[in-house]
Amino acid sequence: MLASILKRTNNFDLVGYTDPEDRGDLLGTPYLGTDAELETLFKGGVLAAALGVGGLLDASPRIRLYNQLKKVGFHLPVILAPSAVVQENVFLGEGSVILEGGIVNTGSKVGICGIVNTNSSVGHDCQLGDFVHVAPRAVLGGNVKVGNRVHIGLGASVIQGICIGDDVVIGAGSLVVKNCLKAGKYLGVPAKCA
Repeated sequence: MLASILKRTNNFDLVGYTDPEDRGDLLGTPYLGTDAELETLFKGGVLAAALGVGGLLDASPRIRLYNQLKKVGFHLPVILAPSAVVQENVFLGEGSVILEGGIVNTGSKVGICGIVNTNSSVGHDCQLGDFVHVAPRAVLGGNVKVGNRVHIGLGASVIQGICIGDDVVIGAGSLVVKNCLKAGKYLGVPAKCA
């Protein structure tokens, strides 16, 4: 998905991708080797990188790779899909990705390496911490506060004014009507700590 967006925006020259596994050309994008090649690529003149590791339930792979990229010296630009909507007075942290149909409304903040996935919506004045993944078709009402390393599952809904603590997973299709402050999984309609 990220390669497709980068190719269509024409803001970057996409030179290739790294991965633990050679998956061949991805949409015409060549495989450059494992992440062990990142320093060599940087020294060879590749100065920016996009973090393509998905929003897994465990954010640690994204965090590890982010730290590796920053240690090498890479710039991590914000990536916006052509159909993403980002309203006025929005802050997007470095390395954030707003995918196709993703909406971030006025006054909101998305932290470092956040993902607002396909057709998901972040309401006005929301505050999302670092390494947050709002999965496809998830909806956050206005004034929602989300901690760090949070995964809001596919099609989940969070009503306005809710606070979600660090290291929380909101299950797919769940409806959050009360604060979820303790780390853990919250599932169901209404969502309860599992």
